[in-house]
Amino acid sequence: MITLPNECYYQIFSNHWYYDHNYHRDLFSCSLVNRHWCKVIMPILWTVAGQHFNNIKLIRTLLLTLNAEEQTLLIPFKNILPNGPKPLFEYTSYITMFSDHDLNVGIKNWLHYKRYEIEYDDERCKIKNVNKCSWIAMLLRTGKNIKYLILDE
Repeated sequence: MITLPNECYYQIFSNHWYYDHNYHRDLFSCSLVNRHWCKVIMPILWTVAGQHFNNIKLIRTLLLTLNAEEQTLLIPFKNILPNGPKPLFEYTSYITMFSDHDLNVGIKNWLHYKRYEIEYDDERCKIKNVNKCSWIAMLLRTGKNIKYLILDE
């Protein structure tokens, strides 16, 4: 049996990704074929993860990457942190760009998913800012490949 070099797999899968971003699910399915494909595909899927911050599973995985210090900021706001083991990969190390807008979308979706009720505008602003600080700290700590960082504030 002849196997292709990793570079060939990477080119095949990344070209598939770059031509049509709607194939995110297809690539994810391909990552389940075997460990070799998974190791090649995960960096491609997570390169521009911010585009998918509306996906609750992705946000949950992102939050499981927070270290103890980053989680400490969120402890006063009960039920925000997910339960579960640390992810298999350090997915956030594959991210090459993220923006303030992506983070805001992700935080809004996560708080809505957790049914986190916020009565006052001041409290809403505080919980969003605390989440954003935790997420940014984690992304900067783990983001070995970040090339583009867009923060408006």
